[in-house]
Amino acid sequence: MTEHFDVLILGAGPAGLAAAETLAHAGRTVGLVDEQADPGGQIGRLAIRRQPGRVFQRTLRRLQANDRITYFRGQRVVDCDPCPALMIESGLGSARLTGGSLILAPGARELVLPFPGWTLPGVLGAAGLQALAKSGWPVRGRRVVLAGSGPLLLASARTLKQEGAHLLAIVEQASRREIVRFLAELPAWPAKAMQTLTFARALARTPYTTDAWIAEALGEERLEAVRIVRHGQSRVVPCDFLGTSLGLIPNVEAAARLSCALNGDLHPSVCVNAYQETSRPGIYAAGEITGIGGVEQARLEGAIAGYALAGDLQRARALAPRRAYWARFGACVSRHFAIRDPLRRLAGPETILCRCEDVTLGEIDAAAGCGSLKLLTRLAMGPCQGRICLAALAEVRPGYGTVTPSGTTRPPLFPARLETLAGQASEEPSS
Repeated sequence: MTEHFDVLILGAGPAGLAAAETLAHAGRTVGLVDEQADPGGQIGRLAIRRQPGRVFQRTLRRLQANDRITYFRGQRVVDCDPCPALMIESGLGSARLTGGSLILAPGARELVLPFPGWTLPGVLGAAGLQALAKSGWPVRGRRVVLAGSGPLLLASARTLKQEGAHLLAIVEQASRREIVRFLAELPAWPAKAMQTLTFARALARTPYTTDAWIAEALGEERLEAVRIVRHGQSRVVPCDFLGTSLGLIPNVEAAARLSCALNGDLHPSVCVNAYQETSRPGIYAAGEITGIGGVEQARLEGAIAGYALAGDLQRARALAPRRAYWARFGACVSRHFAIRDPLRRLAGPETILCRCEDVTLGEIDAAAGCGSLKLLTRLAMGPCQGRICLAALAEVRPGYGTVTPSGTTRPPLFPARLETLAGQASEEPSS
């Protein structure tokens, strides 16, 4: 089955939603695709579940009521091509969507670096643990430690505390000096300052440690305790769950598949012009895929892309100062919560780095010396397609050249059924 729209949008987070509503208001037909059942990205889905009637619940109703927007919920994008077209798949089947233009707004994912014991059951990403708790996963009364870096730790901590978890500690790797500098700059963004104050009040009785990190997760069959290191001293804290996160990195796989230009960062983002257009004409990018900046920047970039595709360049330009304002906030967070070198050295030769294929760092080091990482180890060839292990390896071994160059990503972007891939092949134009 093939359906055509004026504009295709990949991702129903803040950027994708802003673009969809802007385009629909301008009379364009929109095909909006997201792999989650609810719109709004992680922040939006959590708001829908806990705060009915608030902004994202109203957005959901608007999506359902707008006949110019076709919302493909719970659909994974298996492949894409610059026509533009998306091959999507769900439990009910697959379809091919085509459009006059494409907006990429797939958001971001957590960055987690390996350390001894990080594969034990009970060790999760902090945002992942937060989402599970919001979805009803039992955390009430369970002992939880959160570790990593950045304001997202506070958001996760507040959620877990609201859900009844016994929050033992928040372990922040940034130094106290950097935290103080960050707080000194924060008044430039009053909304974020107020949010941080709200978090601080909610977590006033929770131990918050700076200059520290998890050196090891301990346990036999599952997590039993963590070893926290600070200033060369260590202590063991018994716990049931560990949530760890070192911030977010952009989801650029679809953009790389489409040969959109990426910047040269360790975790690359998509290069765009003032109207959010990529290096490929007719393909736009908005939100965290262009650089981690938060929900406010994502909404603005989505609206800019929408106005640009609707031909209203004046309104698109009018939003540029606000976009720059929120981009400065993203840069502020990145500057003060930069990953410190000791965290890159926690993994030893026996530490598993590729969880999908059980590949250790020692095996990767040996294969790198032969120049055949994937061939000899199956690194990044499992279900996650390298989303976790390659990002971690880029930090732990930056000299191994693990960043996939744009244009070399191969389909499928996610594991897919053979019938979906066969259907895609039959619909591709012959050369």
